[in-house]
Amino acid sequence: MEKELHIHYHVFENHDALDAETRRLYEAAAKARLKAYAPYSKFLVGCALLLDNGEIITGSNQENAAYPSGLCAERTTIFWSSANYPDAQIKKMFVIGGPENGEQSVATPPCGACRQSVLEYENRQTEPIELYFAAVKGKIFRTGSVRDLLPFSFDSSFL
Repeated sequence: MEKELHIHYHVFENHDALDAETRRLYEAAAKARLKAYAPYSKFLVGCALLLDNGEIITGSNQENAAYPSGLCAERTTIFWSSANYPDAQIKKMFVIGGPENGEQSVATPPCGACRQSVLEYENRQTEPIELYFAAVKGKIFRTGSVRDLLPFSFDSSFL
């Protein structure tokens, strides 16, 4: 038996098409991207979270010469947020990535490990996290939940 899987997402032409609140999140992620420590890949990623208490938390990717020891911007941000605001819910997440020179025009979605980490927080707060991802310039993608990017997900119900 063959089945089809559909995901829902929205595409914005650029950051000017975003509402004011999401544009602030975009700007925070863009600023955080410039603080990335990526001397090996030269691929800078910034992330910004909007919490239900109104706080905007940012982070960036942090590489290490022992390559798997680094951490992506999404996990840096979400883990710091949880450690410092354990009772706050994450309403929106914005990720902007691209080469150091900013030339890439393709939106950068979270990697698999980051998708799994975001899913953990969605499940924990029992509410979806609106997820935006973009390149340094160009189109912006939005999903209503990380589940749209991770349809066959693994969670605590399997344990």
